[in-house]
Amino acid sequence: MLKPRGGSVRPTHPGVRFLGVLLLAACAPPPLPSHGAPGQPLPGLPPDLLARFDAGRALFDIEVGEAAGLGPTFNQRRCSSCHDVPTLGGGGVEPILKSTRWVDGRCDPLVHQGGDNIQTRATAALQAAGGRGETRPDDATHTTDLTAPALYGLGVVEAIPESAILAGADPDDADHDGISGRVGRTSDGALARFGRKATHATLRSFIEEALLQEMGLTTPAHPRELTINGTPPPPEADPAPDPEYGPAQIDLLEDYVRLLALPGPGEPGPERAASVERGRDVFEAVGCTGCHTPHFTTSDSAPPPLQRREVALYSDLLLHDLGPGWAGICSDSAAPTEVRTAPLAGLRHRPILSLDGRSPTLEDVIARHGGEAAASIRAYDALGSDARNALLSFLRSL
Repeated sequence: MLKPRGGSVRPTHPGVRFLGVLLLAACAPPPLPSHGAPGQPLPGLPPDLLARFDAGRALFDIEVGEAAGLGPTFNQRRCSSCHDVPTLGGGGVEPILKSTRWVDGRCDPLVHQGGDNIQTRATAALQAAGGRGETRPDDATHTTDLTAPALYGLGVVEAIPESAILAGADPDDADHDGISGRVGRTSDGALARFGRKATHATLRSFIEEALLQEMGLTTPAHPRELTINGTPPPPEADPAPDPEYGPAQIDLLEDYVRLLALPGPGEPGPERAASVERGRDVFEAVGCTGCHTPHFTTSDSAPPPLQRREVALYSDLLLHDLGPGWAGICSDSAAPTEVRTAPLAGLRHRPILSLDGRSPTLEDVIARHGGEAAASIRAYDALGSDARNALLSFLRSL
């Protein structure tokens, strides 16, 4: 697993340190790019990390059988089943059923009925023992079909300094612009930057949760099998010893995802370049950048391959209330109408524009925005056709 290089530092006089900071700032090279073709590694990786990337990609695409730990309930047999469009590591088209209960302003992930992720398929061993896949919990107040997000660029997202994300938060709308971005937090208080509902703080947590929830694979962080709608699986339905994936396998998957490049904007060609550039200006003028922050730079203290990389993400990684049009499941961090700002990087490669599949076109996605985005939508609705088409051209170039 990638780690920062260590080393001791001898204390210096404060004035010398300050001068050194000024000199470094003046001489610091520009940030490295993080862009690459979908499914490709970050540019400029050394051979040892490219080898780790390739090994992790191979594991990502392996079909897991029951003897290796699949199930007893599951949704897919390999990671790539949900992350293969347009390449390995991309998004998916297979829906995942999620259910939660929202009562009295609190989210219940329905752990007593098997949890919020519904594993609809059963292994042969479970079926032989008289079991079957899960069904929607009776106590659910919200159920949503979701598709898997693309994993491109998640390593550089993890390397964005917390301070840069916190700087964009305005939970009480102190500037009175109608936008009150809020930091998502995990149950232990860590800043959650991954997941549609801001549910994970680290890639490792994100990966281990997906292995358990989608393939029924136990890991060091999740060493026990899931229940089946609240009922433990029969012992004969789980032949593999736990944990079924160990640290070495998790490390490989983590390095593969961490080293995936972020798709860069397309080259619109001379006939569309002016429209795309105008659309970029319209995007800012109507207030879209209030949530879809165009750029971050990764931390100087990130592991060396990820240090000082430019991240053209178009997301502030904060939670926003977008109104009833986006109502769905909840999480520890987010109410049913709150979602973490969707990154727009790589938008043109997505088979499904919204993870819940309810918005087949860009126009539909935009029209669903409400709540904190209401002022931007009013500005968008007031645009002339040329400005609106330019904005859509810009979005289609990302």
